[in-house]
Amino acid sequence: MQLRFCTATGEDVLQLKTLIESAFRAQDTRPGWIDNLGLSNIFTISAEEINTVLSKPDSEMLLVFTTENTTTNINTNTINEEILVGTIGVSKRAGNVGRLSLLAVSPTYAGGGLGRQVLEYGEEYCIRVWGVEKLSLNTLSVRLQLRAWYARRGYVETGEVEPFPVDRVPGLELPDGLCLVEFEKGV
Repeated sequence: MQLRFCTATGEDVLQLKTLIESAFRAQDTRPGWIDNLGLSNIFTISAEEINTVLSKPDSEMLLVFTTENTTTNINTNTINEEILVGTIGVSKRAGNVGRLSLLAVSPTYAGGGLGRQVLEYGEEYCIRVWGVEKLSLNTLSVRLQLRAWYARRGYVETGEVEPFPVDRVPGLELPDGLCLVEFEKGV
């Protein structure tokens, strides 16, 4: 699959919102990939939250497109249509650390290595653009397979955790100790 990477602009916000929500809400039958708490079913991100990421200095949303060939019925011409298939948020933090967030792959394209490619592009972007020496990210504590996936990509759990923002999901019963687990990776 041929991929094209670029940075997002304000014009991409609604398309990003749709992609991120569909990726985070996608169901996966493999144990430990989703949270099984109902969080993925109700995940939302606002256009304002995405605009905030885009407006901060040293912060970007990276887009990943692929091209699909479509044949029209009218005159059998082939049209190359670009489709947004992935995204990742990147930012530069104090201490020369690159922060990765909102890694999302279209459910249609998930499971074929695209997530790894998107993650690697985010890492390379942070190194190339900001010269970072370390990368960081976090994930939900109950997503055990995702935590293992990040470990296979060279990330190490730091032992730091951040409480889950329960105010974002009012009325949902959550287990005690639910948190976001911090990971780091040297470059």
